[in-house]
Amino acid sequence: MRLRDVMTRGVDCVSPNDSVQSAAKRMRDLDIGSVPVCDNDRLAGMLTDRDIAVRCTAEGHDPNTCRVRDVMTPDLVYGLDDQTVEDAELLMRERQIRRLVVLDKNMRMVGIVSIGDLAVRTGHPEQAGGVLHDVAEPTSATA
Repeated sequence: MRLRDVMTRGVDCVSPNDSVQSAAKRMRDLDIGSVPVCDNDRLAGMLTDRDIAVRCTAEGHDPNTCRVRDVMTPDLVYGLDDQTVEDAELLMRERQIRRLVVLDKNMRMVGIVSIGDLAVRTGHPEQAGGVLHDVAEPTSATA
């Protein structure tokens, strides 16, 4: 099974130029904890609720004037739409990530796959449970 078979399509993005406040409102409205950051049709990073809390709020920045580009995580781990689900699971385990952005061969974002997608859409919830266990393991820096 390939990532294109299990990924969620039509994923909303925010712009690097958006205010953190507008991005946070969109995340609230969509009931999500992270959102891809797209510059035109190219993936530029990921914005998480933790990015907002730690890099904006905790630093005393005004979310109305602080821009997404200033607090987003620019270094992304991604999968390709023709990659196998097993390869993606391994990548998610190794990098301890719960969501994997999916790109096509032209490096354009076409979807996102979560641990939940792996559980529900592959019909193998035990595999996703193993991924979740490994992702939830504390790193040596936090242990």
